[in-house]
Amino acid sequence: MKRVIEPELMAEREQVEAYGNADFEEPHSNFINLLEEYCPQIADTQTVLDLGSGAGDILLRFAQAYPHASIDAVDGSSAMLEFAESLLDGYPGVRNRITLIYSLLWDFRSTKNYNLIMSNSLLHHLHDPSHFWDKIEELSGPGTRIFIMDLLRPASVEGARELVRMYVSQEPEILRRDFYNSLLAAFTIDEVREQIAETGLGNLETKQISDRHFIVFGTCR
Repeated sequence: MKRVIEPELMAEREQVEAYGNADFEEPHSNFINLLEEYCPQIADTQTVLDLGSGAGDILLRFAQAYPHASIDAVDGSSAMLEFAESLLDGYPGVRNRITLIYSLLWDFRSTKNYNLIMSNSLLHHLHDPSHFWDKIEELSGPGTRIFIMDLLRPASVEGARELVRMYVSQEPEILRRDFYNSLLAAFTIDEVREQIAETGLGNLETKQISDRHFIVFGTCR
């Protein structure tokens, strides 16, 4: 099945609220568990960049799991950042370690030396995936750890519909629609490996970890 691109930003208020209030306990907990498994050296990490931080649930989970980390959280949707702000305000001990940054991916600049760059479900939104990998290469330095989780494109439209039935059938229609569109817009493992090979990030490894997710992990240099 060929890739079908979707809008790069989730900006509709109803869309953001449906995503922010959805039950992502299993994949978001899995993100933290897999991060600990595949990037065990980051226990005392100090500086973290979260690309496409979205509604803030993974951001909150990470900050709670890594109390020494200061995190720059970047997203191109002001509505998503507003939702994340409201979520994080309930955790003042965590909130003061997080800087929410409104910026499109390709416009973001930083002079910080990040110990970890992480991202969840941003890549499949991008029409041109090279923006993602080029930005990671630009912002990483010697020893920067990388951890990315994203959706896998199924082999068929029928496969995408089955995943919707399996995982979000009880969610609002708008979220079911967006999940289906995201599955069609996602990349295959081989496509991701080709993307990485075209950059200076050849040390990164790619692994499928579920029927709908893959991870990319390793050290840039």
